[in-house]
Amino acid sequence: MDLIPFRPGLTARASLAGLVLALTVLCAACDRKNAYVPPPPPAVTVSHPVKQQVTEYLEFTGTTQALESVDLRARVEGFLDSVNFADGAMVKEGDLLFRIQSQQYEANLQEAKAQLVSDQARLSRAETEYARAKRLFQEKAGPDTDVVKWEAERDSALAGMALDKAKIELAELDLSYTRIIAPFSGRIGRRQVDPGNLVGAGEKTLLATIIRFDPIYVYFTMNERDLLRVIELGRHNVKNHREVPLQMAISDSSGYPFTGQLDYVDLGVDPNTGTLLLRGIFPNPKINLLPGLFVRLRAAIATREALLVPERAVGVDQTGSFVLVVGDKNVVEQRSVTQGIVQDGLVAVEGKLSTEDRVIVNGLQRARPGAEVKPEEAPPPAAPAAAATSTAPKS
Repeated sequence: MDLIPFRPGLTARASLAGLVLALTVLCAACDRKNAYVPPPPPAVTVSHPVKQQVTEYLEFTGTTQALESVDLRARVEGFLDSVNFADGAMVKEGDLLFRIQSQQYEANLQEAKAQLVSDQARLSRAETEYARAKRLFQEKAGPDTDVVKWEAERDSALAGMALDKAKIELAELDLSYTRIIAPFSGRIGRRQVDPGNLVGAGEKTLLATIIRFDPIYVYFTMNERDLLRVIELGRHNVKNHREVPLQMAISDSSGYPFTGQLDYVDLGVDPNTGTLLLRGIFPNPKINLLPGLFVRLRAAIATREALLVPERAVGVDQTGSFVLVVGDKNVVEQRSVTQGIVQDGLVAVEGKLSTEDRVIVNGLQRARPGAEVKPEEAPPPAAPAAAATSTAPKS
């Protein structure tokens, strides 16, 4: 291989040329300025509000209570012979539940009946003797004292018979109390006394409690503001209050699966609480509802036309609820609204809004009032059922 001889002058000239070239490129870059390029408008999804007939409701919180509840007590004294049910069982009206020792009361009944027979015999003799004494007195063959005597004996026998009949009724009543039967069909609780114990001695011993679950009552209250609103709408009518339908839900239910009607309205507003007591009645054939439950109720008060938007389109800030609307030039506007009815993901809103407006339903976090956006039309929201759920208006 041939070696190229080292030339110091050539190397210096090459280094100088490279330096000049680098400075030229750097100066050219310095002549170009950085220009700000704005980002494209954010994409958002818009939808038009829908107009729909909706029903407004008043909502309440109440508690369930049994239709009938009876404490079964021993009304006569005696030893408890038998308990004829299982604790917590369903019983039918007329079922024998308890039996108390009855021999004493059967004997009392027989004694009263025997006394009645005796007084009947006494009455028969007194009537015969009274008729005989009266005839003899009329024939002047006997004294008037015999007439008076047998007349008094007759009247005494009549009074004795009346007393005997009353004793028989009492004895029959006491005897009937030894058999305690179900006053209605329902569910009975646990027995409070075991067989063999003395009951009814000096007190009416509690034996068990029976409750009727079907139908079931629900008690709730209405405040003065809602009452005045109902009166203003012309829906308050004490005579026809039983025609008012009610819907009810328990804590783990969605919607209002139970349907009943208003059953009772109190006589007036309680001045201590400022509320009116009301009661609803609901069928309960499957015993799904037990006494003492806290429930939610609603009652329809009015039907009106409203604008509905998806619930996710409504935002809330310190000034209240609002929606973001895309204008003609795709510029975002914020409009204040008042929330009302909620149903199937749609909420009724009141404010400066029409069915022609384009409301942002997706991408609210990317949109700012006064900024431009890129709107994309969404399918119109599905209309809710004819009877929509109403809540107290939200601000």
